[in-house]
Amino acid sequence: MKISIVISGFGGQGVLFAGQLLAYAGMDSGRHVTWIPSYGPEMRGGTAHCTVIISDEPVGAPIVSRPDAAIILNQPSFEKYEQLVKPGGLLVVNSSLIAAETARTDIDAVYVHANRIADEWGTTKMLNMAALGALLAKRPFLPLEAVEQALRDHLPVTKAHLIDGNRQVLQQGYQSVGDVYHMSLHPG
Repeated sequence: MKISIVISGFGGQGVLFAGQLLAYAGMDSGRHVTWIPSYGPEMRGGTAHCTVIISDEPVGAPIVSRPDAAIILNQPSFEKYEQLVKPGGLLVVNSSLIAAETARTDIDAVYVHANRIADEWGTTKMLNMAALGALLAKRPFLPLEAVEQALRDHLPVTKAHLIDGNRQVLQQGYQSVGDVYHMSLHPG
């Protein structure tokens, strides 16, 4: 098993943290991982993205030009990464901020109201967890419990009070996939 994921959005949406959390969960599950962050000159409000690779084998090269999956949290990221997802891949779209839908028929796409879920179960700042939950619901390359455990094990002590809220939003994002509009190459 090997999967490459790009997570992209505005700085302040938790893009880098979501990728780091996936990398920790993969590493803690005994997998080989890479996590490469990138952000514009302004961290909050500028663009940010990261690439995560999780594999059963050592990762030969951490550079990904055609990811297996992309979590897209804002419109500029949709415009940049929608066409880069591999055929047969997955596009997770934050439909709270992105009205566009993909025209591609060769990928799975799921549209999750990440901001709304985060608002209902915690704070809008947790929208990254809703999107991660949706990703894992459609591509269960890691169990949800591994990501929850990574939250407990790797969230800084100063943010420990946010663990339960993040777990709730993660679970709601996961559960919402059956409730939200999505297109799939593989019905069911």
